[in-house]
Amino acid sequence: MAQTLLAFLLVNSSAKGPNLVFRWPPNPQTTSRLSRPLPHEDRLELDNPWRAANHNDSPQISVEASGEAMATAAEDYQWKSPSVIRDRSRSFPRSGSLPTSAVNALPEEHFFDDEELAEDPTDEYHRIFDYSTQFLAGMLCPKTSLCHQKFDLVIDNLLFIGHPVCIEDGGHWQFKRDKSSSGSRGRSSVNHESMDDIKSDTSIRAYSPTGKNENSWLHMFHFVLVLDLPDPSSSASGNISKYFDTIYKQIAFTITAVLFQEQVLSNFVELECDVLGSLEAEYIAKGEPFSAFMSQALQISSVASAMKALFDAIKSSTMAYITLNDIPLELQLPPFLDHLLHGEEEHELDFVDHQEDEDEARVWGCDLSLGWRLPSLAPWKSLLLLEGDQELDPYINLRGPHVRPDEREHAEGLIRFLETASVTLSLSDMANLLEWDLETQIYPTVRWLVHHRRAKVVDTIHLGLKTIFTIPPIFDAPLSTLSAEFKRDFPQPEIPPLPSLLASISEASSRQSDNHFFAVVVRSKELIPLYHEVVIWLLKRDMLYTLHLRIRIVATAELKARVRRAHERKLERSMGQRRQDRVGSGLRPRDQDPAFYEVNARRPGSTWFPLSPRGVHPFSRRMPSAESESGRTNETSLSHVDEDDEEAITDESDDGNIAWGSPENTLCPSLISDPGTASPLERKWLAAMSEGKDEHIARRFEQINQYFDGKSTDDEILHRAEISRKQLREVLHHYDEYLQTFLHPA
Repeated sequence: MAQTLLAFLLVNSSAKGPNLVFRWPPNPQTTSRLSRPLPHEDRLELDNPWRAANHNDSPQISVEASGEAMATAAEDYQWKSPSVIRDRSRSFPRSGSLPTSAVNALPEEHFFDDEELAEDPTDEYHRIFDYSTQFLAGMLCPKTSLCHQKFDLVIDNLLFIGHPVCIEDGGHWQFKRDKSSSGSRGRSSVNHESMDDIKSDTSIRAYSPTGKNENSWLHMFHFVLVLDLPDPSSSASGNISKYFDTIYKQIAFTITAVLFQEQVLSNFVELECDVLGSLEAEYIAKGEPFSAFMSQALQISSVASAMKALFDAIKSSTMAYITLNDIPLELQLPPFLDHLLHGEEEHELDFVDHQEDEDEARVWGCDLSLGWRLPSLAPWKSLLLLEGDQELDPYINLRGPHVRPDEREHAEGLIRFLETASVTLSLSDMANLLEWDLETQIYPTVRWLVHHRRAKVVDTIHLGLKTIFTIPPIFDAPLSTLSAEFKRDFPQPEIPPLPSLLASISEASSRQSDNHFFAVVVRSKELIPLYHEVVIWLLKRDMLYTLHLRIRIVATAELKARVRRAHERKLERSMGQRRQDRVGSGLRPRDQDPAFYEVNARRPGSTWFPLSPRGVHPFSRRMPSAESESGRTNETSLSHVDEDDEEAITDESDDGNIAWGSPENTLCPSLISDPGTASPLERKWLAAMSEGKDEHIARRFEQINQYFDGKSTDDEILHRAEISRKQLREVLHHYDEYLQTFLHPA
């Protein structure tokens, strides 16, 4: 819900002046900027123990004086809107018997003070937020040069957002031509949005008005959202601007675009203003209460009923299904938009990490990136269809007669998609069954359904309900209410009460085995279809989270010691073979192989440097090439390796790149944080883990260990590696001593 939304206003302007045509709710109230308790009537200050204890010792005063002092203190103590306490010097016309559109036509003798206006019984018609409706209408009807662009105005603690539109200079309503090719210079603004975006192909040219549109009395209209200005310190300034910009784009601009189109094409807004203005004048003349006028206006005006339905839907954080001149609209605000106004610590407890990075924003699109907190859209995810509104079903548009023949095939494909969707099928499986492309067909359909709240992305559920669940820390509704609904929907004796069911699920998540839903709750294959409905019921109300297996690789101390010993033995064999070769050739060690000095230089107390440049030249001439040295080393080492030696450890080709003296080469157990980008030493450890394993098991471990980073879920591993769950379990079993597994929501 948009907690700052206070009211909707429809304002127009004509030759008679500005006028507030309609508003909803009838009597909106601002929120207090400061909340504190009023003093007690007997003047006891209970927050001060000393004053409370010595109250009887204070001098007595008369009851009348005490009452007057108390009233004065309470009046100063209680917060009031600045618009109430300001000194008003303006006078307003007495309009108790006339609509506000006729105010400017009255002579000066009909003007009177605000105090007299406040005593008028018909004041409710012409007062809102402690302002005169004429005053607000005048403020909300800007100059012509400020129309057809974003409008925002701050008065006291109220923010007014809209998109005013006006009549053209020729005296008729028409679509504005695109000015992008006019070559105008200067700084452009993102707030200057054009109504051309809502024009159809038949209305690209300027509309030629006929009939009433040629002599239209309506000069301007403005659909305004009134918002309570939040405390700037409650969140970052950038979030506040995003918050208001989202409300403007999703609500104010969309409603204005449709109204402007219908005014150009059929004079719709002017006719609605005529109906509401005449009704208001009639009820004022009869002395009817303002509430009676509002009730009747909702029955005869589609604009009035649409404003009410839209306001109620936004405040309840639901989808608004409204109709303007027989045009159906579906409007909403992001469900978590209000979180932009609060700090991170004020959010509800939620241990599911909803990623909102750039990649996720690109996959979901700009319309679903801010304030939605959606899970990742991935091939291994599934889709849960939600029930729609019973009064206005958007799916009926797919079968309506207005669908063009070239769109009929797409409509039928969408219906087939809806019939195929199931929580037991991943999006990748659905793409294969429908023979659709995942990126260009499946994902756009999912985005459309999620945006219109017809579906939600969930984790794929095992067909036999062998899925591990847990429950969230809080529910969206009281448990008593949810239990009553659950008992009404599932009266079967096989289904336990909701509290018992949730307790079983919560307790099972801490088990080491037999912790899935079938083993804990179902226990019978005959009950699987019934419990499928139970799981779907819980998922729709966000009462279940799927726990996923995540895996990390641990390099144990024994593994590290084994790799180090193998390296030391290899180094000793290499050095021993070099000594034998030198003795056999009759050359001194330093004349035979310059690597002799490199090896001995690493030993404590042994250093060597050429004493003169003359000694360097024979050294460089006798230096063997890297290829010959490498070949000789491999040849001698292979000749001395026993069959039982750790050949899997010592035959790595990147020994020269391994930093054996680095801090990571310790004998303490450590995690390999990202096996996909492992260092040479970590690759040594990974290779040593496969020693003694079957060849196909070792090959599969080498294939999938890049996903053992603690971030990839088991569903993601199965999809990316294209292996079965049985094959994954087989790898986990053989490498159990080197793996750390844990369960966590996606």
